[in-house]
Amino acid sequence: MRHAKAGKKLGRDSAHRKALYANLACSVIEHGRIKTTVAKAKAVKPFVEQMITLGKRGDLHARRQAVAELRSQVLVKKLFDEIAPRFADRPGGYTRIVKIGARYGDAAEMAYLELVDYEPASPHPPGAEAPAARGRRARAAAAAE
Repeated sequence: MRHAKAGKKLGRDSAHRKALYANLACSVIEHGRIKTTVAKAKAVKPFVEQMITLGKRGDLHARRQAVAELRSQVLVKKLFDEIAPRFADRPGGYTRIVKIGARYGDAAEMAYLELVDYEPASPHPPGAEAPAARGRRARAAAAAE
């Protein structure tokens, strides 16, 4: 029995699981949102939130702890300089899990793990208009104007 054993094994040994957490956390820090299974999202969410808390502390020891876990100085710099200051006045809850349905192929439940202030990038640059609609109705509507 697994009494008092916190966390999920995810079918991996401890080294593989630790690498998985670090890689998923790096992806969340780099992109702001990742698409993964619900089980992995639930498992890595506390890890990501702890890294953001280290970023909020901002001292040298916290930076070294983050580098030891994430193994990327570039992403730790981004975490400490860009992401952590955005959450400076927030006492916790920096990420959310948004379920998006089953994956085609194996029906695994999928979800987005994203930072709560994540805004998807606009497909069109600011000031540019959307491309013209295609098709017979769109051309007819444009000709009628």
